[in-house]
Amino acid sequence: MQGLSSVSNLRTIGESMTKKLETIKASSSAQEAAEKMRDRKVSSLVVIDDDSTKPVGIIIERNLVRKVCAQHASSKHTKIQDIMSDALVTTDAISEVGVAADIMIQNQVRHLLVVKDDDITKPLGIITPSDFAGYLKENLNMDNINAKIIESLREIETY
Repeated sequence: MQGLSSVSNLRTIGESMTKKLETIKASSSAQEAAEKMRDRKVSSLVVIDDDSTKPVGIIIERNLVRKVCAQHASSKHTKIQDIMSDALVTTDAISEVGVAADIMIQNQVRHLLVVKDDDITKPLGIITPSDFAGYLKENLNMDNINAKIIESLREIETY
């Protein structure tokens, strides 16, 4: 099947991403992460190094469920650095939306950090399944693209 990146006239990642990028330090607890996600109404937090603001990973609700709750671990004593996804996948803000979908499928991730000039130390936002849903809503007349994005979300959901 042809990738989305070959379709023209798509919005860029920078236009589609969530610009509200929330962070948490790697030494924080899972409980602090859950509370921050709840309070800020987000499904993920970019994990930053304790000594700098450099992104070192991501913590998503799924990490909390599978690595804390389902393991009967103490959320107060479990550190983010022990349960985060440290394979932080990025894309540049000027890439097309289809490129993000392809990257997410290839890397089996549901959250994609958007950075400036392919520099991980310059995070601008994040692309999530909700962002794709918003994109689909605005572009309902683009059936092939919508089908590809929905397929990518389904494939990612199974991982």
